[in-house]
Amino acid sequence: MQTSEIVRLQQYLRDKLGTDRISLRIREKSDDSVEVHLADEFIGVIYRDDDEGEISYAFHMTILEMDLPEDIR
Repeated sequence: MQTSEIVRLQQYLRDKLGTDRISLRIREKSDDSVEVHLADEFIGVIYRDDDEGEISYAFHMTILEMDLPEDIR
């Protein structure tokens, strides 16, 4: 992804999620995706898809069961 594209995506996420603690970081071995961090914690990956000139982005976030709060009732 281009730097300008990453900056635009980062601003979009910050606006939508209401926090400036979101940052996007380049992945060393991939040029079609970026890492998403909340403060210093890795939370997911955004993948870029170019389908016949129509560009879209998919945000993939994995949540481990062990990271969830205890049973809430």
